[in-house]
Amino acid sequence: MARIKLALPESEKVYSSEMPLTINFINYGGHMGNDAILTICQEIRLRYMNSLKMSELSFHGKSLIQSDAAIVFKNEAFHGDVLTVDLYIEDQHKYGFDFFYLIKNSAKEIARAKTGMIFFDYEKRKVVLNPIIE
Repeated sequence: MARIKLALPESEKVYSSEMPLTINFINYGGHMGNDAILTICQEIRLRYMNSLKMSELSFHGKSLIQSDAAIVFKNEAFHGDVLTVDLYIEDQHKYGFDFFYLIKNSAKEIARAKTGMIFFDYEKRKVVLNPIIE
């Protein structure tokens, strides 16, 4: 199977925040578990939206739903590490965009992740147009 590749964004980061690795992120191997990445991404995404006084249910007046995700692991991270997560918005399109996450600690890159976000009407259960580029 070919490796997934996520290139660093060319756009400017829209948000950055630190995230300490607590014990709930650590697996039986003694390092951060792979499932922790999506939890960290969601936390950073919510912090970003909160900083704009928005949420996943009201982002530029519309709701969001995650359509896909990709993760590339670069290095291990351990309990007590403080991660810095830089957030970018990439690939705007008719129905949504991608959030790109660069996850690192002071010494190295830990992971890259991308989540596809689609604007969604939860009452009608259907995709709606991206209000950012309408």
